[in-house]
Amino acid sequence: MKLLISIVFCFLVLGVNSQRWGEFLKQAGQGTRDMWRAYSDMREANYKNSDKYFHARGNYDAARRGPGGAWAAKVISNARENIQRLTGHGAEDSKADQFANEWGRSGKDPNHFRPAGLPKKY
Repeated sequence: MKLLISIVFCFLVLGVNSQRWGEFLKQAGQGTRDMWRAYSDMREANYKNSDKYFHARGNYDAARRGPGGAWAAKVISNARENIQRLTGHGAEDSKADQFANEWGRSGKDPNHFRPAGLPKKY
């Protein structure tokens, strides 16, 4: 149901026309996978002070897919941060995460947040 609401939202509010909706949804799906990959890599790396890098990288990769990817990255990032705020996680950390999210979505290099010593695999 939430997916259907999201699709209708895209059509009505974002102005996705009928000829581009398929491409938009494809980009959104690819962007969602990019965000999941960054999250999985962050969990696997389990590296101190690397979360901002993975936030920026996931948003950067997703946004490079196109408008659909950027939209998916923004929705996922905002949902994640809103859930953290509601569960009592620090507002300061959430603010820093959102800065990294926006940095990546704007096309800036996510390596700006890369901590020294993080394996090259990531």
